[in-house]
Amino acid sequence: MKNSPDYFLQLIQKSKKGRLKVYIGMIAGVGKSFRMLQEAHDLLKAGVDIRIGFIETHGREETEALIEGIPFIPLKEVFYKGKVLREMDLEAILRLKPSIVIVDELAHTNIPGSLHAKRWEDVEVLIDAGIHVVTAFNVQHLESLNDKVKQLSGIEVTERIPDTFLRKADEVVSIDLPADDLIKRLKDGKIYKEDKIQQALSNFFQSKKILQLRELALLQVAKNLESKINFIQQQQSSIIERFMACVSTEEVLAKKVIRKTARLANNYHAEWFVVYVKTPRESTEKINVRTETKLLQNLKLASTLGANVYIYESNSKGANPTQEIHYQTIHQGTRVFSSEHKSIADVLFEAAKNHQATNIVIGKPKQSIWRNLSGQNHFHNLVQLISPTEIDLIVVT
Repeated sequence: MKNSPDYFLQLIQKSKKGRLKVYIGMIAGVGKSFRMLQEAHDLLKAGVDIRIGFIETHGREETEALIEGIPFIPLKEVFYKGKVLREMDLEAILRLKPSIVIVDELAHTNIPGSLHAKRWEDVEVLIDAGIHVVTAFNVQHLESLNDKVKQLSGIEVTERIPDTFLRKADEVVSIDLPADDLIKRLKDGKIYKEDKIQQALSNFFQSKKILQLRELALLQVAKNLESKINFIQQQQSSIIERFMACVSTEEVLAKKVIRKTARLANNYHAEWFVVYVKTPRESTEKINVRTETKLLQNLKLASTLGANVYIYESNSKGANPTQEIHYQTIHQGTRVFSSEHKSIADVLFEAAKNHQATNIVIGKPKQSIWRNLSGQNHFHNLVQLISPTEIDLIVVT
């Protein structure tokens, strides 16, 4: 997903229901609140009604400096156990109904007697009311990771967010910093006050633990992106991708092309097929036995991975290029065609058009100077043929 205020602005302009943007960090102090406030300033400049519903600076000077100039919805005061505590005022936000509201510390547990037990529940109400929300939390607060985090740190995180909430996010952005930089920021007093530094160093702020938390955070962002891509593909079913893999008798490169195309087709939930152009020098009488065996193994691999296989016999006898000769007995589903075209590039281009390919996946061969001078650079010729079309070329090296 694109990470910019402009992208989030495009999202909210398309929706009557509130949109949700989540900044996720691997640990405290990476800059989630700082980035939310930076985005707020950018949106204010664009004329958007954005306000702060709740922000937690932890006394960090850089973050506190960014609050200035951003409208703030006052917190409500709640009397609890002999103390006056301050809490986000959900009712006030609903009444004022800004276009976007910043809600920090998403995993926070509300004061007993509040409308909801958890702040993430407040956010759901805001979204249902048509208010767009920018929020943040650290990955260790995610419910499904509770056991992993406890095993990693020895600490059971009590304030947790259900995974179902994160899956509702329209945009998830990972905030990242190198482990050494984070530990230095902590020791310099830029994350916690002096009395909490040693405790933090004994818990999460260790290089190995930070890297493991970083991996967990990035994984959550990747999952969210994959979910959004799948949803878009389902909504845009009219856009059909079709991949054509071009293989030759170069065993290793052909295998790479086949596997690459299979992965692409799987990612796009698309159909794919393999084309092999058999030249006169690769006829049954002339081809090396080992070379032929490896070729057939690769074609079998393609079929196993779900591809249809088409073999074109290149000759100059004037046969109809789309005339089917017979079913090959290599394996079920392989078809052999005769082609009048002399150029391998021409044959591949015709095959792509005949089978409605939107993408051609091909290995980049090592071309000799003689082939370039004689016009036998099939890769270059194919590039020239498809350049005016909407067919995309994917090169495997």
